[in-house]
Amino acid sequence: MPAANKIKQPRKNAPSVLKEFWDSLIIMCKNSDWLTRLSLFIFGAGCFLRGQIVKGLLFLAAEIIYIGYMIASGWGYVKMLPSLGEATTKRVFDESIGIYRNFPGDNSLLILLFGLLAVFMTLFILVVAYKSFRAAYLGQRRREQGKRQPSFVNEIRSLADENLQKTLLTPPLIALFLFTVLPLVFMILMAFTNFDKAHQPPGNLFTWVGFQNFTDVFWQNPQKSTTFFSLFTWTLTWAFFATFSSYFGGVIVALLINKKTIRLKKVWRTLFVMSIAVPQFVSLMLMGRILQDSGPLNVLLQQWGLIKDPIRFLSNGDIARVTVLVVNLWVGIPYTMLSTTGILMNIPEDMYESARIDGANAIQTFFKITLPHMLFVTAPALITAFVGNINNFNVIYFLTGGGPYTLEYFQAGKTDLLVTWLYKLTVNDQNYALASTIGILVFAITATFSLIFYNQSSSVKRGGDFS
Repeated sequence: MPAANKIKQPRKNAPSVLKEFWDSLIIMCKNSDWLTRLSLFIFGAGCFLRGQIVKGLLFLAAEIIYIGYMIASGWGYVKMLPSLGEATTKRVFDESIGIYRNFPGDNSLLILLFGLLAVFMTLFILVVAYKSFRAAYLGQRRREQGKRQPSFVNEIRSLADENLQKTLLTPPLIALFLFTVLPLVFMILMAFTNFDKAHQPPGNLFTWVGFQNFTDVFWQNPQKSTTFFSLFTWTLTWAFFATFSSYFGGVIVALLINKKTIRLKKVWRTLFVMSIAVPQFVSLMLMGRILQDSGPLNVLLQQWGLIKDPIRFLSNGDIARVTVLVVNLWVGIPYTMLSTTGILMNIPEDMYESARIDGANAIQTFFKITLPHMLFVTAPALITAFVGNINNFNVIYFLTGGGPYTLEYFQAGKTDLLVTWLYKLTVNDQNYALASTIGILVFAITATFSLIFYNQSSSVKRGGDFS
């Protein structure tokens, strides 16, 4: 079918979907009878009173479980969410037995976690209420039209046939909620507390502090703000140079190996692949030992008389930053070389022949033919690599450990990225509130750059129509 004759279906955005949902809910409310409306309060009532007994009992069981959980503990945690607990652990001397006894107080961490879980369960039960109401309404419509209600066995069978997508998507959605959504929201909420080593539950409570952590990072605390903006600048600088140096280095190596005059192409490729086969942290830790002030490299250079004093590859802030960029080429170029080799082989040779006939030299053919093809295909991967380098924990941590340290920074060194600073705040300083704040800011930065660069790339704008 010609492209001009294709009819594009309009995409539904979130507001239009919500409007359709709201309109359908109003229609159901207006046209439902009392039994259907009863299903909003007694889940499944409209189902099992119209013959769908098992389905109705499942709805009712969900409501009973929710009410039982909220009565047993859920409501107690929700009620303490505004304060995150009031009673601290007390140590009281018991004169009757002559020893001190500990009376545990509230645990702010558990209050926040289980309170958040209760809130999510409440949102889930609202969805179940809607499903119960909708099932009852559909049952009402079938009865009005003189149709039989589908049996529970038939509905189960449909989950392996026309509703197979629901069966396959349900387990991943549950796992996504338990292991991604809930921890993510929990971490975001932690950024608005004072959860640090001085407020460790259950002995000590932590409380809500609003945007205090964000104001500290941006302007109110000079040391923290200096650390954040310095590391933010270095993180973007590192991500830019680490990404594009490895990319263009890999492209150049792939071009050299693919030249017709180069012999033993498989040997050269194998040598580069060997650097990938060695675990990255092993290579980085080894390089870290070699480049120390008293390491083998400085010792050899001094013995050969090339230098008098050791080069401070890792102990001088500016030199250390250059060092990590250079070492990153060792671990970055082979990946790009492998991914671009196949693309180079698929560029039509007649395009190069036409360019040479027109008088183009090697540099012109590279920028007019090779590079546009490469960027068109690898733009999404390049964006992924840039975002990955913003969060590149391995190279910095295993090579320099974030050092050299300076008193100007708060729990950070000159080569630390925002992600390694976050790690140190969590593990070394136990400042979980500030670490959560930095985590939110890192997410905002990576999401912003990803969306901007991806939407501006030619791969997205032109799809598969390269020209």
